[in-house]
Amino acid sequence: MDVQLSPADEAFRGEIRAFLDASLTDGLRDAARKRTSLWQDIESSMAWQRILHAQGWAAPDWPVEYGGTGWSLVQRYIFAQECVRAEAPALIPMSLRMCGPMLIGYGTEAQKARYLPRILSGTDIWCQGYSEPSSGSDLASLQTRAEADGDDYIVNGTKIWTSYAQHANMMFALVRTKTEGKKQEGISFLLIDMTSPGITVRPIINIAGVHELNQVFFEDVRVPIANRVGQENDGWTVAKYLLEFERFSMGSVELRRNLGRIGKLAEKTAANGMRLMDDPDFKRQFKALEINATMLEASEQRVLANLSAGKPPGPVSSALNIQNAETLQAVDMLGVEALGYYANPYQPEALELGTNRPPVGPEDGISFVPMYLSNRMKSIAGGSSEIQRNIVAKAILRL
Repeated sequence: MDVQLSPADEAFRGEIRAFLDASLTDGLRDAARKRTSLWQDIESSMAWQRILHAQGWAAPDWPVEYGGTGWSLVQRYIFAQECVRAEAPALIPMSLRMCGPMLIGYGTEAQKARYLPRILSGTDIWCQGYSEPSSGSDLASLQTRAEADGDDYIVNGTKIWTSYAQHANMMFALVRTKTEGKKQEGISFLLIDMTSPGITVRPIINIAGVHELNQVFFEDVRVPIANRVGQENDGWTVAKYLLEFERFSMGSVELRRNLGRIGKLAEKTAANGMRLMDDPDFKRQFKALEINATMLEASEQRVLANLSAGKPPGPVSSALNIQNAETLQAVDMLGVEALGYYANPYQPEALELGTNRPPVGPEDGISFVPMYLSNRMKSIAGGSSEIQRNIVAKAILRL
């Protein structure tokens, strides 16, 4: 997308580049290049967040009064572009991109005062307690119970597919507080301290061999009623609001980075004396994905314009989620194709940060296969593509 920048915006880009060049260490850049799943490793992600927080740039999309930057739409986009260009580590989204905006929209003044500064600084790391073993796409059927007892709720049940619960000290969760009536009308939204007695976290290792998912068990866990967001039995309203932020992300920026890596690999001359980019079928796929990335970028700009006006992303975030997930998976597939027979070796040691073990095959492609495997879940996580299409049909197309 060719965005015409003013001289002031170009000067802003120069400021961002200077900061990134001065602040990003070789270790942080190496961690970004070796990211093999949806989430960045926790150590480098939090190290980068602390650097951004010290600069006042940890949450560009937040209102200024809560720690945002006050940047314009174009400036926020420039920042996202330049972070990718400079190979900055990704930030863990559950805290800054999901819990923070939710609290700004629905939290009490006491909750905002306590949690927002701790989210910005990285003092609190959040995970999301939504899905359950029998409640995934039909989230409203969840069964984890919270029963009032004095000033507390007592929580019993389990959550599954909980990303980074092994690192989190806080969870925002949906619990059932009423069984009568419509399923959605008996759900409340709680903020749960993960260090509370009665919580057990068990790992789930994904197909790429990465531990990012968990199952969390609650046995008579006490949660203060003051930690409820919104009214009792109205948690579904809060959850839908938060999901709009979960489903919206600047996916086009990462797509362009991944396509750039694939393009560099495809431009190199192979052993047979040919360049992969000279193959008509490969080039057609590559150019089609570049077009898709440009289309996604244009759609993201419209949502960013809403955010700049103080509006939530809205149901269009579901359409973007579909487009982002399916394009990302196609890009991953093309990256594996570009590797050829170098996609076969299993070499987790070469992906370790600080390793001196050289990879088998091109170093630029070391993360292609793990990313391909991990990103198969992109069309399921946060609501499957089928569910997202239903939301688009009802909320946008009025079908």
